[in-house]
Amino acid sequence: MADCVVGVDLGGTKILTALVDSRGRILGRVREATPRTGPEAVVETIVETVRRVLKEGNVEQESLRGIGVGAPGPSDPASGVVFEPPNLPGWHDVPLAQMLTGRLALKATVENDANAAALGEHWMGAGRGIDDLIYITISTGVGGGLIFRGRLYHGVSGTAGEVGHMVIDPTGPRCPCGRMGCLEALASGTAIARDARAAVAEGRPTSLSAAGASLSAIDVARAAREGDPLAREIFTRAARYVGIGVTNLVNLLNPAMVIIGGGVSGAGDLLFAPVRRIVREEAFERPGAAVQIVPAALGDDAGVVGAAAVALERSRA
Repeated sequence: MADCVVGVDLGGTKILTALVDSRGRILGRVREATPRTGPEAVVETIVETVRRVLKEGNVEQESLRGIGVGAPGPSDPASGVVFEPPNLPGWHDVPLAQMLTGRLALKATVENDANAAALGEHWMGAGRGIDDLIYITISTGVGGGLIFRGRLYHGVSGTAGEVGHMVIDPTGPRCPCGRMGCLEALASGTAIARDARAAVAEGRPTSLSAAGASLSAIDVARAAREGDPLAREIFTRAARYVGIGVTNLVNLLNPAMVIIGGGVSGAGDLLFAPVRRIVREEAFERPGAAVQIVPAALGDDAGVVGAAAVALERSRA
């Protein structure tokens, strides 16, 4: 069991921790709510979940090679500092790796959560054997990770892969990042739900009105599959924006594969059929013909498996 590591997917609402061996097998898994009272409380929760997955997997802490954390927002993978994650209020330049190393006496590494998920899909998911790929997650927001020649691409400042903040329509709605018409502002689960609620408020006829204040992108996808015209209009528009974004990435980076995950990807062909069609019709011929556009395979485990992959790789350094 000496080749085991712990992977942690740290989100704004949940902490998912897993014990993972060097072959990518999950030997234990624990999920807890993310404390909203600051970094110290989050670190204590992570420490407790580590103890629980070790017990579940019957592994001694002393035999672990390290712990990897996928954290939201920008971070410095070299120092393990998390800068200002949008879903963790009050965090600013938090030395998360150092804090975990101090509490657990383990080598701790930190990676952006979408980057970690990209690594997870590359190692054990839809991207196995594919060394040039783009991972996109579409859920509350839109994130991404870039893998070239089998390695995660960070860019000069460590922030590469922010595909959700490509401007698709400069006249579009304001994004949480402050700019106008980003992909996230147009096609995230939050954006789909926002557009649906606005249409209901305008009195447009739709079955979505029954969902009330809790109306979500999942409701829109379900109604679209059932033939609701308004739901189809909203989801088709969001899928077109995703298709435009993917076309831009395909033309720019010429990947072998684009993997799309996150909650909105659960809509299946409602999303993938128009995205593939748009790329086929609008991308340059050669990169458009070369790319596969596929759903993610690991689901909620992509982040923890990818965080574990980071820990394994950096334990060898």
